[in-house]
Amino acid sequence: MEFGLTDDQIDVREAAKDIVAPFDDEYWAQKDADREFPQEFYDHLASHGWLGITTPEAYGGGGMGITEATLLLEAISAGGGAMNAASAVHMTLFGMHPVIVHGSAALKDENLPRVASGDLHVCFGVTEPDAGLDTTRITTTAVRRGSDYVINGRKVWISKALESEKILLLTRTTPRSEVEKPTDGLTLFFTDLDRDRVSIRPIRKIGRNAVSSNELVIEDLVVPESHRVGEEGKGFTYILDGLNPERMLIASEALGIGRAALAKATAYAKERVVFDRPIGMNQGLQFPLADSLAKLDAAELSLRRATWTYDRGLPSGREANTAKYLCAEAGHEAADRALQVHGGMGYSEEYHVGRYLREVRLMRIAPVSQEMVLNYLGTKVLGLPRSY
Repeated sequence: MEFGLTDDQIDVREAAKDIVAPFDDEYWAQKDADREFPQEFYDHLASHGWLGITTPEAYGGGGMGITEATLLLEAISAGGGAMNAASAVHMTLFGMHPVIVHGSAALKDENLPRVASGDLHVCFGVTEPDAGLDTTRITTTAVRRGSDYVINGRKVWISKALESEKILLLTRTTPRSEVEKPTDGLTLFFTDLDRDRVSIRPIRKIGRNAVSSNELVIEDLVVPESHRVGEEGKGFTYILDGLNPERMLIASEALGIGRAALAKATAYAKERVVFDRPIGMNQGLQFPLADSLAKLDAAELSLRRATWTYDRGLPSGREANTAKYLCAEAGHEAADRALQVHGGMGYSEEYHVGRYLREVRLMRIAPVSQEMVLNYLGTKVLGLPRSY
C-alpha cells in the first residue's frame, strides 16, 4: 500500500504515466498556440480504454472509482499537458455521473457506451453570465410543450462545446419566485447540441487554449421528455452528486501541474550556473522548492483521503473541498516558484513553466473559488454564521 492506494490503483497510476508519455511539452505548447483541440491525445486514450474507466462495466466501461480517475488526471497534468490535456477528457471521465445515477435506462443505454468508447464528445451547461456561483438564479428556461420541452437562454464558460455532440444542460422549469426553496424547480437534460438552435461563440482566454471555452445562446431548442435526467424540478440535487467528485478531479489536476512545475524548476536549478555555482545551491531558491515539495505531498494526502471517503459512500464534502483548496494553492505556488527559479527565461515559452502557471491559476477560480471553499468550511464544518 502507498498513500492508502491498493496495488491495483498503483498499477493504474503507473500505467497512466506510460499512456500519456508520447505527448510531450512541445505537443501541448503547439496545441495551445494553435488553439487546436488535442484530438490525437483524446483518440489515443480512447483506443486504450482510458476514457471509460469510471463508466459502469454494463455499459462498456471499467467500473472504477473516483480514486482511479484522479490518478489518471494527475498523470495527464503532470505529463506536461496541464489543463489542456485534463480538460480534453475531464467531462468524459466523471461528468456523466448524474446520468449514470439518475438517468433512465434508455438514456444510459443510448449514450454511456459511446461515452466510454470516446465516440461521444459531451459538455456541461450550468454557468450563466448573470448567475455565477449562485446556480439557483439561472434564467435558461425549459417550457413544456406536449411531450417536449422548449429551451431558451444563455450559458457561458462551456468547455468543449465546439467539439461536443451532446450537452448536459441545467434549466429552470419553475420560476424561482414560485418555488418553496430556490434550489427547487431546476431540471437537468442530456440532449443534442443542435447547431440550428444553439449558437456557440468561443471566448478568448489567457490560457488553456487547446480546449475551447464558449458562450452559448439557446433559441427554441426542442428537447423530448426522454432526454430529461430524472424528475422535473430535481436537477439541482442531481448535479450536487457530481460536485464533490469534480472538486477532487480539479485537485488532482492542480497537483499534477504543481509536480510538473517543480520537476522543471529542480532540473533547471541543478543545471543553471551563475557566479560559478549552480543556482540550486543557493538557499534562496532551494528552500522555496523544498517547501513546495512538502506542500504538494501534504495536499496529495488530503486528496487521497477525499477519494477514499467518496469511493466508500461516506460523506465527503469536507474532504473534497479541503483537497481542492490545498491542491490548488500548492500547485499554483509551485508553478509560480518554478517561473521565479527560471528568472527571465521563465517568460520564454521554451521552458513551459509560464504555460503551467497560466493554466494552474484557473484552479483557484474553477469550478468554485477558493473563497467559496472557505465559506463552505467555515459554515458547514465550523458552524460559523453564513456571510452571504
